Amino acid sequence: MAAALCAAATGVGCSSSPSGTSDEIVVFAAASLKSPFTELGSRFETENPATTVTFNFAGSSDLVAQLVQGAPADVFASADTDNMTKAVDAGLVEGDPAAFAANTLTIVTPPGNPSGISTFADLARPGTQLVVCAPQVPCGAAAERAEDATGVTLSPVSEESSVTDVLGKITSGQADAGLVYVTDAAGAGEMVTSVPFPESANAVNHYPIALLTGSSRPQAAQDFIDLVTGPHGREVLGAAGFAVP
Repeated sequence: MAAALCAAATGVGCSSSPSGTSDEIVVFAAASLKSPFTELGSRFETENPATTVTFNFAGSSDLVAQLVQGAPADVFASADTDNMTKAVDAGLVEGDPAAFAANTLTIVTPPGNPSGISTFADLARPGTQLVVCAPQVPCGAAAERAEDATGVTLSPVSEESSVTDVLGKITSGQADAGLVYVTDAAGAGEMVTSVPFPESANAVNHYPIALLTGSSRPQAAQDFIDLVTGPHGREVLGAAGFAVP
């Protein structure tokens, strides 16, 4: 199970779990949630030693596609409401999704900002190597809203399937600038320089989480959701830079 999910996640991390365990919940979560959810998963396992939490971190649109194709999972946490709505419309969600976090875009550059990017409009300068998320990915949809707010049309050299892929292009020096969430920029630390822009207020994403109808362990899955949406979850998410929805 865990090995298959790690492969499906296309390079983003999963937690390990004993082979063949029956006391496992599988959480499909947006790539931008990797750090806080990994911490919350460890806490959940400490509080529930008979249960293992296995994560599949990827772009929300990829996760929905996997779920629609029948991938087994207990919980889905999306980086936007649009992809959660797709899961709801497909009959995959039990009950109502709960909003638990919000995130905002920022510009990131290699350390020291060698291209001198200072505004959103600078991303459209000729010769600027810009990387963004693909439009169907929540961070890509947010970038399009930022374009609408600024009246600036971007011409990225690459559109990635998750925000972590965009960040990777910047930290590896393959691009001059990228659009990622403030939480990803914070997590990258000195590997990037962050350039905030005021129009990001028009590109805030709200994150919902939901129990899935196909869950084999609905009570344990709901307990994990309660941890995420409860006081400790808000504390961990807040420390990672997420805002209250």
